[in-house]
Amino acid sequence: MSLQNASINITHFIIGGFDTLSRPIAVGVVILIAYFLAVLANMANIMFIISDKRLHKPMYLLICNLAVVDIMYTSSCSPTMIGVLLAGVNTISYVACLIQMFVFHLGTVMESFVLAVMALDRLIAIIYPFQYHSYLTNTRVLVLTFIVWFVNCFFMFVPLPHCSSRIRYTFCDFAAVLRTTCVNPDKYFNEVAIVAFLILFFTFIFICLSYCGILLFVKLSSNNEKKKIGSTLVSHLICVIVHYCPAFVRIMFTRLGVVLTLEERQGLLIGAVLGPCLVNPFVYSLRTKEIKNKIFKIFTKKVL
Repeated sequence: MSLQNASINITHFIIGGFDTLSRPIAVGVVILIAYFLAVLANMANIMFIISDKRLHKPMYLLICNLAVVDIMYTSSCSPTMIGVLLAGVNTISYVACLIQMFVFHLGTVMESFVLAVMALDRLIAIIYPFQYHSYLTNTRVLVLTFIVWFVNCFFMFVPLPHCSSRIRYTFCDFAAVLRTTCVNPDKYFNEVAIVAFLILFFTFIFICLSYCGILLFVKLSSNNEKKKIGSTLVSHLICVIVHYCPAFVRIMFTRLGVVLTLEERQGLLIGAVLGPCLVNPFVYSLRTKEIKNKIFKIFTKKVL
């Protein structure tokens, strides 16, 4: 039978990823709380940086950009999951599903590239501290940020004929939508896997090389400088670990032939989305001196 004859007209998708969940309300509440805290913390960081002209510097512009990416990333799928678990709304329109898929994968790619650019920022700041503000100006950071956003927006999904309206996963991502089509998904999965592999490892290797350059410089530094450098790198290192670990765990399990259940795969995916978006703003709020002092002053004024 041809694809045209086998395909059906899709106006809505049914999300069935939570059908076997024993405690949907509890999981929904956890996701809701995590999503609320992630959006609130990231919005607070953005407002702190925008409202204080002293924070209009390259590093803080990159932190602000990371907060925007985190809000977009978690907002691409969390409301859908919360709606399914707490409100029982398990349908999503065709157009909304495709938009969700695009925004979700844009957020995934942007997270990697933003962390890579932040690694470059730290490398220049540590190795060339006196020339830092001449190398990385606010204008150059904004232009670089715009280029990264512009390039990543070209990752598109070609519409294919659909043979099913039921999505096996918890929201609309590439794998979920592709499995509803009438085509053999292996070819598309292989192509996307190659692109994802290149993006993931290119950005990770770039970050590692940046850290290697910093470590070589640290060996020549005094003990006081080593402590200061270590303190500035901890925040970025935590964000890198939280973002890349779930992805590498999934890749490692796949290569070792470890068969994960659908629930385990979805758990890893949800953790990979909510983890970085929740951890990143708190890491930079608590470990960045200027933002931490601003928060302290706000709460001190309220108490007084």
